[in-house]
Amino acid sequence: MPTSAPSPATLPTPMSPAAPDEPHTGRRVLLKLSGEAFGGGKVGLDPDVVRGIARQIAAGQRAGVQVAVVMGGGNFFRGAQLQQRGMERARADYMGMLGTVMNCLALQDFLEKEGVDTRVQTAITMGQVAEPYIPRKAIRHLEKGRVVIFGAGAGMPYFSTDTVSAQRALEIKCDAVLMSKHGVDGVYTADPRTDDTAVKLEELTFTDALTGNLRVVDAAAFSLCMDNDLPMLVFGIDGEDAITRAIRGEKIGTLVTAG
Repeated sequence: MPTSAPSPATLPTPMSPAAPDEPHTGRRVLLKLSGEAFGGGKVGLDPDVVRGIARQIAAGQRAGVQVAVVMGGGNFFRGAQLQQRGMERARADYMGMLGTVMNCLALQDFLEKEGVDTRVQTAITMGQVAEPYIPRKAIRHLEKGRVVIFGAGAGMPYFSTDTVSAQRALEIKCDAVLMSKHGVDGVYTADPRTDDTAVKLEELTFTDALTGNLRVVDAAAFSLCMDNDLPMLVFGIDGEDAITRAIRGEKIGTLVTAG
């Protein structure tokens, strides 16, 4: 656990709104969305929840921020849980990847209903519903003011969508990765759902997160961001306009940096 407060750090300052016919050329963020949030805590997809999330992303994007999204699929399948019930892990993970694509298409639909031009790119080729994941093409979409949604994880088993979020953020040169969490509003000293003494941390370093075994985000995602000096914001998706505030760079949740 951290014994002293880390040095102050801030997310990059949001840029000014761009006119509709101008490229977005400033701050670029990668937003990780959990599948559990899309299901409203249940198996399947809640259209009202997805509509609300799309409205928040649209509001942040209209502020001139380039927004890419990595989708989870826990509202449909979770490979590790299926493995515990006897399914072969790699096959279970591929099923989970297909679940993320269903969520991508739902988010794309509601974003476009908000007037936001959107592209879905997937790590597993499925040309009838999405583009293949091509980093340079994704960057170009972002520069044109489109939201890009990444599905199918890394296209390989045994990789979490937390880790994929860090990898995608680095490859498309994001200024920050925004990890939204369902049921928790930041990083705590322990699990606040089971430990009444848990204290929320406003800021900490990746080193402290790893040595303190703080599992709110996968260790591999923490390590990738630490090694490449990429700030990570961990915040609760349940707060009012939390996604919009995170995209705009407001102080929310827990900021994790290389220190």
